Amino acid sequence: MICLPNFLIVSIRQSSHLLKLFKFRTAAVTHCCYSYSSNSGSRQTVTPNSNNISAISIALNANKRAMATREQHFDYFLVLDFEATCIKDGKIYPQEIIEFPILKVNSRTLQVQSQFHQYVHPDVHSELTPFCTELTGIIQEQVDGQPDIQTTLKMVDKWMRDENLLNPEVRSIFVTCGDWDLQTMLPSQCKYFNIEAPPYFNSWINIKKPFCDVTKTYPKGMMPMLDILGLKHVGRHHSGIDDCRNIANILKGLGGRGHIFRATGQLRN
Repeated sequence: MICLPNFLIVSIRQSSHLLKLFKFRTAAVTHCCYSYSSNSGSRQTVTPNSNNISAISIALNANKRAMATREQHFDYFLVLDFEATCIKDGKIYPQEIIEFPILKVNSRTLQVQSQFHQYVHPDVHSELTPFCTELTGIIQEQVDGQPDIQTTLKMVDKWMRDENLLNPEVRSIFVTCGDWDLQTMLPSQCKYFNIEAPPYFNSWINIKKPFCDVTKTYPKGMMPMLDILGLKHVGRHHSGIDDCRNIANILKGLGGRGHIFRATGQLRN
């Protein structure tokens, strides 16, 4: 077991006591000294050696990760990924949401704290096509007897309230893979059924755009992002809740690299 020097523990646990690295070179070797502030405010220096270099490296990495996730503009990210009715080789009208999952991700830890997950009964095309089941893994029994979209939106609103996400002092934003979910799918279904969607759905982060900012590569979909970030795909592709888990992992991967997230999409009145 590696024991961290007390000053490194202070640096990790207390963001006000930041660890700073100073390097200077000679012709043959790089010398390093680490300067830190103790609890008393005095300035002290330690030179790495074979006994403490591993501990110093661990502390530096921990402090870097803490800095990377400290300054987000939002308190929570709400990862969302709809699944909807569909047919093979064509478009269905109206297209209706059949799976409505949300993961609540803490912006400081980038860990999932809570989830909302509801299957939704489609009112117009109530029978799922074989193609839809093959694509999403959702079978007819999973949507039969489930609430319609209007009731589901009320359930989402209750969950948001229970999770303190409707508190004006709590900043949250939805995160999607693409713009389709909140720019096209939900607005079109709400328009068809004459439903007023809550305003918190009006802005979102399309995870592809911050991914492009970090990697300088615009991805075609979720799977290439996982591959480039070296992340393992979990669950079933095109399962709404599993897609949310993978998007949350991408979010965590980008946040761990120090990216500061901002809204990328917004509905215009």
